[in-house]
Amino acid sequence: MKPKIAFISEHASPLATIGGVDSGGQNVYVAELARQLAALGYEIDIYTRNDDPELEKIIFWLPGVRVIHVNAGRPYPLRKEELWQHMPEFRDNMLRFMHREKLCYELIHANFWMSGWVASEIKEILGVPFVITFHALGYIRKLYQHDDDQFPAIRISIEKEIVKAASVIIAECPQDKHDLLTYYMAPENRVAVVPCGFSKKEFQPISKSYSRKKLGLNPEEKIILQLGRMVARKGIDNVIRATSLLYKAAIPVRLLVVGGDFEDPDTADHAELDRLKSIVSEENMDHAVTFVGRKGRNLLKYYYSAADVFVTTPWYEPFGITPLESMACGTPVIGSNVGGIKYSVDHGNTGLLVPPENPKALAESLGMILSDSHMRQLMRIESIKRVNTLFTWQKVASLIRDQYRDVMTSSQHDLLPAKAKTKAA
Repeated sequence: MKPKIAFISEHASPLATIGGVDSGGQNVYVAELARQLAALGYEIDIYTRNDDPELEKIIFWLPGVRVIHVNAGRPYPLRKEELWQHMPEFRDNMLRFMHREKLCYELIHANFWMSGWVASEIKEILGVPFVITFHALGYIRKLYQHDDDQFPAIRISIEKEIVKAASVIIAECPQDKHDLLTYYMAPENRVAVVPCGFSKKEFQPISKSYSRKKLGLNPEEKIILQLGRMVARKGIDNVIRATSLLYKAAIPVRLLVVGGDFEDPDTADHAELDRLKSIVSEENMDHAVTFVGRKGRNLLKYYYSAADVFVTTPWYEPFGITPLESMACGTPVIGSNVGGIKYSVDHGNTGLLVPPENPKALAESLGMILSDSHMRQLMRIESIKRVNTLFTWQKVASLIRDQYRDVMTSSQHDLLPAKAKTKAA
């Protein structure tokens, strides 16, 4: 019989369209990890909040993977900052579903702090062990966002309780592990560093000329790509100001900004888009900055491949999957020297690292890469090699499987009678 694992991802469904305010790396992580674990012989049920009254309760998504929509509040979209009050209902309805379907899971893999709370409650009630990937830590978020952080104040204390209850805490990079040990007093022997990954089927090198022709882009321009969720902490304003500095230094470029929860940037009602457009106007850069809007994942490889360089300079980033996707397409990355980016980007080999919120430093690095085709070619080769060696979802799933096996073995040992434990030891 195949081992059964329950994923909980309360706000980030694997079925969501990537690029919206609350749709990004976690959605991809849950989807790809479930896909690969199913290929390794697990049966995966993904519990996520029902945010659409038209959704089916159970969706048989892939062989071995089901998505189960749990009622928690009215079945309409809510920002993740508004979901905490609905988590007791999520817990109760998940338990009812498990009871009705006679489901017994070897373990639960929680994603994000609210899912971690649900998992810890189920552990208390049913004794099912859980592992957790936080994806972002409340303490670190508060450190950078201050009063702009709209999660409930109780978040950090709940995260500390989750750390105590979890069998394993998955840190996505060394910085994540350091933060867990330093700010959450996590026991080092229960923190495992397992990075995120990229899909080799979705992202691979494509001819720059072909990609630009497909997207209708000028074959002669130097193109900078910014791709991801359109929220303030992603630092898109930093990229716009750096692009302006390049023009002032007589280095003409085109900045493409892909992402946002809208299809048409010209008609979208979006506060962050409006803020960024105002910065473009202030810098007199309307001729050089193009807001593209949300694009399907089937098109993203062409945007990465069409670009001369990919830029991601958030204030902080727990991991960041987009640098992996860019490197998989052979496009060098300039990223903030923070969090997971300083782990995934090999400075000087696959790209460059710069301080966040520093347009001058970013412009200097952009000028260096854009003016040196030999450097770009070497970085292209090293980028493809690095991600295919360290960051495939197959490798990630194999590492996660090792953690699951340790937890399940330990849990079975804990259930043995005292004499049997002694013999097993």
